[in-house]
Amino acid sequence: MLSPCSFSQWGMDIVGPFPLAARQKKFLLVAINYFTKWVEAKPLARITEGELMKFVWKNIIYRFGLPREIISDNGRQFQGRRIQDWCAGLRIKQRFTSVSHPQANE
Repeated sequence: MLSPCSFSQWGMDIVGPFPLAARQKKFLLVAINYFTKWVEAKPLARITEGELMKFVWKNIIYRFGLPREIISDNGRQFQGRRIQDWCAGLRIKQRFTSVSHPQANE
């Protein structure tokens, strides 16, 4: 189940913290498709590897198919062993932007 080329590359980032919203949500997990510019986002109280994997599964893989590549910053949630193993098992390449040049994932 590979995705069509138009949905094969996604950029992801975490925005926040914001002032507390309903149910203690203060972060926004955002993914943008590089080709179509389609945006998927989810408010979260905490950003964990488990929440990140659940988001990718429900908001990207389930709706658009397996991406070829996910590009993100060097945040620990994106670089943990659990998410790395999960992406490798699904053959999703992870690419990380340079700390000194975060605009590279635009």
